[in-house]
Amino acid sequence: MFAAYAARIDRDQPLNGLVLGDRPAPAARPGWTTVNVKAASLNHHDLWSLRGVGLGEESLPMILGCDAAGTDEDGNEVVIHSVIGQTGHGVGPDEPRSILTERYQGTFAEQVTVPAWNVLPKPKELSFEEAACLPTAWLTAYRMLFTNAAVRPGDSVLVQGAGGGVATAAIALGRAAGLRVYATSRDEAKRKRAVELGAVEAFEPGARLPQRVDAVIETVGAATWSHSVKSLRPGGTLVISGATSGPSPKSAELNRIFFLELKVVGSTMGDKGELEDLLSFCAATGVRPVIDSVLPLDRAREGFEKMAGGDLFGKVVLTV
Repeated sequence: MFAAYAARIDRDQPLNGLVLGDRPAPAARPGWTTVNVKAASLNHHDLWSLRGVGLGEESLPMILGCDAAGTDEDGNEVVIHSVIGQTGHGVGPDEPRSILTERYQGTFAEQVTVPAWNVLPKPKELSFEEAACLPTAWLTAYRMLFTNAAVRPGDSVLVQGAGGGVATAAIALGRAAGLRVYATSRDEAKRKRAVELGAVEAFEPGARLPQRVDAVIETVGAATWSHSVKSLRPGGTLVISGATSGPSPKSAELNRIFFLELKVVGSTMGDKGELEDLLSFCAATGVRPVIDSVLPLDRAREGFEKMAGGDLFGKVVLTV
């Protein structure tokens, strides 16, 4: 079957390790099911995998891709929850949880096999392309907002780095949930898009906000950390799920954190129940993933280049 896979690790030039070509179709295994992929979406996780983060040379070649929607062996339209081993379904009792492409072959292929427990019905209201955007970036944003920040309608939120998959998801979900959303971006066009998507206002990074916010959604890391901490009201919550600009800010702002009793919460992905809730939320409210571009799988390299260059707003989707 045709697939996009990591053939080697290159920490400096990750796309050097990306190959498009034939790979063996997945073999049947007890408790697992094979999904015929209709659409899959890119995440920064895929670039990090090509750099060797979470993926070792001993696991190569590895088909990339965490997210997918398609049809199961009975023809049902489904979405894949990409965290494997979260509850022990389909894996050994002592196996730690992992994301597709870390231990098991991913979704950038004609077929992917996962534990049967990891397959969810796709709402009829969502296209395959839309549904394929949800299991990583959108699930991450959903958990950050509603589980870890615990925001409620009427609360205020700052989303750093508008344009990335998690950030655009947080803006759209926040607007649909009745939040007052502010956003930042270095790019004027992305700031305009953020407002069109639902942000009340969008600012350059580091700008003073009209008010201190209840929560900050942080995926940028070092470059925005100080601004994120300073933008919180006393007792507010900073939720971080990534650090695309680096993990080591110049100032940790510890004095402000303890004096104002701020909460800093790490967040990674989400669980199956949250993905079910997210699918229902999108179906019921009409909120849809922001899709930057849709490419056939044999043009996957273009999508990777677009993501690596930061030249996107929303998700890149690959279709099979």
